Amino acid sequence: MAEAETWRYSGQTIDREQITFLREFIREHPHSSRWKLSRELCEALGWKQANGALRDVVCRGLLLMLERAGEIELPAVRWRIVGQRRTARPRPEAVLIDTTPLTMPLGALGPIEIQLVRRTADEPLFHSLMEQFHYLRYEQPVGEHLKYLVWAQERPVAYLAWSSAPRHLASRDRFIGWNGEARRRNIRFLAYNTRFLILPDAVTFC
Repeated sequence: MAEAETWRYSGQTIDREQITFLREFIREHPHSSRWKLSRELCEALGWKQANGALRDVVCRGLLLMLERAGEIELPAVRWRIVGQRRTARPRPEAVLIDTTPLTMPLGALGPIEIQLVRRTADEPLFHSLMEQFHYLRYEQPVGEHLKYLVWAQERPVAYLAWSSAPRHLASRDRFIGWNGEARRRNIRFLAYNTRFLILPDAVTFC
């Protein structure tokens, strides 16, 4: 079977010459972990996102694909993160809140606050509400993402989650009118609403 001339992974292309470079780069960094190696490679090859962040997650996926294909040999895995399998991942702990419905005229509800809660003290509350009330339950988002709680009367009444858009989605690209180059140039401007829920019976207007 002929060897592949190029490999593609999540929009990143690598050819035979780069594979030769990768083999030499890995040999020159014998003490680097897989995580550190991917970041060093991104710096060496200039693999960065539009916001300047390293594409190290994509790089690690590409390296793993090449190793499985027998093209390169990566350092041994130094540790494994517990709970990576979806069935084994610990579920969010329940956070108790007042669930008595708010019964009032709409005009009496008062101001609505939309709060960004990622990496704040209220993020566990977001996880708990999603786990308890959303039919898909809570799943850790992949890639760039945002989490919001919606508050009324000093209580959470809804939540929303957004994440970076899938790289390849034919029906979306046809609808927008994107070709491959337009998608690569503009994909960073899209965000996907991955979760939206108004808590059951949170507000009853009378």
